[in-house]
Amino acid sequence: MNVQKQIREFIASQPEPKRGEMQTLHDSILKISPGCKLWFLDGKDDKGKVVSNPNIGYGEYTMRLAGGKTREFYQVGLTANTTGISVYIMGIDDKKYLAETYGKTLGKAKVTGYCIRFKSLKDINLDVLEAAIRFGFGTTK
Repeated sequence: MNVQKQIREFIASQPEPKRGEMQTLHDSILKISPGCKLWFLDGKDDKGKVVSNPNIGYGEYTMRLAGGKTREFYQVGLTANTTGISVYIMGIDDKKYLAETYGKTLGKAKVTGYCIRFKSLKDINLDVLEAAIRFGFGTTK
């Protein structure tokens, strides 16, 4: 199954209103970075064990791992979780940057070193979230 079909099926599998909000965010991210590489991670490890929520990835950067190894990974991620939606901004060295830069104006969201988690789009300022996503694409180029 190709990545675009996996993404469509993942979004379609979400209950409303989360389904519509995930589609809105997916479309917004593609407008911010048209033509970016798309990823779909099903949340399972090599043995088929579920280790995380399935997630959609956008863009590409080289992640540095312990021991000097590297791995290709996405720049921005999107997933549904039990309480709402999470947006991941990968490759940020300063783990306080997201919270300090976007946290106060984002709205009702929990912001960690690389994750912005919120219950619904109506709880946040979408313009601020899009600014954080733009930053995510720019920081790892």
